[in-house]
Amino acid sequence: MSFDPTHRIRFLGWCVVAATLLFGARLYFLQVVRAEEFLARADRQYAESSAGLFNRGDIFFTAKKGERVVAASQKSGFTLVLDATKVTDAEAAYAALAPFITMSKDEFLARARKTGDSYEEITRRLPEDAAARIEELSIPGAVLARERWRFYPSGARAAHALGFVGYGEEDSLVGRYGLERYYEDTLRRAYISPYKNFFAELLGFAKGGAEQLAGNVSVSIEPSVESYVEQALRAVGEKFSSRETGGIVMDPRTGEVLAMAAFPSFDPNNFQKEKDWRVFVNPLVENVYEFGSIMKPLTMAAGIDAGAVTPQATYYDKGFLELDGKTIYNFDKKGRGTVSMQEVLNQSLNTGAAFVALKMGTENFAEYLRSFGVGEETGIDLPNEASGLVANLNSPRQIEYATASFGQGIALTPIAMTRALASLANKGMLPNPHLATRISYELGTFSHPSFGESNKVLSSETVGEVTKMLVQVVDKALLGGSKKLEHWSVAAKTGTAQIAKTNSGGYSEDKFLHSFFGYFPAYEPRFIVFLYTVEPKGVSFAANTLTEPFFDIAKFLLNYYAVPPDR
Repeated sequence: MSFDPTHRIRFLGWCVVAATLLFGARLYFLQVVRAEEFLARADRQYAESSAGLFNRGDIFFTAKKGERVVAASQKSGFTLVLDATKVTDAEAAYAALAPFITMSKDEFLARARKTGDSYEEITRRLPEDAAARIEELSIPGAVLARERWRFYPSGARAAHALGFVGYGEEDSLVGRYGLERYYEDTLRRAYISPYKNFFAELLGFAKGGAEQLAGNVSVSIEPSVESYVEQALRAVGEKFSSRETGGIVMDPRTGEVLAMAAFPSFDPNNFQKEKDWRVFVNPLVENVYEFGSIMKPLTMAAGIDAGAVTPQATYYDKGFLELDGKTIYNFDKKGRGTVSMQEVLNQSLNTGAAFVALKMGTENFAEYLRSFGVGEETGIDLPNEASGLVANLNSPRQIEYATASFGQGIALTPIAMTRALASLANKGMLPNPHLATRISYELGTFSHPSFGESNKVLSSETVGEVTKMLVQVVDKALLGGSKKLEHWSVAAKTGTAQIAKTNSGGYSEDKFLHSFFGYFPAYEPRFIVFLYTVEPKGVSFAANTLTEPFFDIAKFLLNYYAVPPDR
């Protein structure tokens, strides 16, 4: 059998082409994709040979037209270090450096005179211009080392959603809360070493590794919407001296969260100044509350969907209802006589909601509530999400189901409550709330995170009926119909819940949680807005605390997104 040398030549030729493409791709990756990192390496003057530069992926907000806006990135500056073994005149060194540092003269001199000490950190995060001026002074023993740190250009904006980067185990910087923690594996980078071999970097492409999973995260939070919602919530908290106030704006069709805010809040650039770590907890995801009457639209939807009631059905309201030796009342303890289901929502009647739950049967009612996700996590891409407290839905007594029908006795996170209510705005489909919309990997590829399929929990006919009822609540009942929008339909409901006593049974008579939700335009919703405030002072009902900010936010969204009128 004869041997044809052209086959070997052809094979070797293809090997050369493949190697060229591989190395070319890696060169592009190193010289273009990671150009900033290598510039940082070249720029740094090292105070210690083992030092490395902090490095981490970016997080971006998404503006309404799709533009990316930096939410979390790196900032560069310099650390001023003193090598006491080279300081010749401590007094003169202090006089020259005093304009750039906050350290007292006595402390500076004490450090500058430490015999044999070659590393004393004097100040950090010096800007470029200050570092350049110090360099020009040529002070013996003064060394500048470039440093990088996590930076949030918008300050406190969306702080609870973003979280921050802080020291974790083994003194390494890691995401501690929010998106920073949830997407730690994506955002984390190795520290930039000044001595890593370039050819080892080049060959690293062929071997693969964790760096190929590293990327930047784009989220659905719209910066202008977030700012507007935060301003509105801050005003509520300050006006009524509330213990806590929060809000969510979400697209009910996709589950994308456009705004998420809670107060009190913090600045992730200066989180160290906070004295109480609990301010970092995201209450919209991690805390549960009894929300009161905003549960009634879900109860009504369940009753209509099950065929137990219709919007025109009536019951006799005595103002109270006795069950299992307990008595529940309407908010004013007054009866209305024979009233329709529409009036149950218009006047927010507790006895009417209980009537619906009992009419459809407690087991059936509980099953509907569970289908809304009230006892489970939503799966939102934020850490430490809490599950709802719904043990009362397993009770053999009717009283627990009656109170659950108007939002007492069961507790949900704000995001879970928003998700459940969004089924009314999404043709009966339960959306999956999320923030991340795109992950751009360092290799130049990207992916869109998946959060699962939506579940059908109500028929479209049921949703249509309940939406009509909630539009009538706004047009005729809410503050006498004074908030009705002339050109857009809005479906909405308020909620006022008593707050459970912490050290004993029962509920407080003077502490309330106010909530408000709505979606619009009602019949083709673009947005669902959920607001709440805890223990507002000097006011009893949510209609008086949250109606104004809700409609301010609604008008802003309708105009900002140029949503066409629907009436």
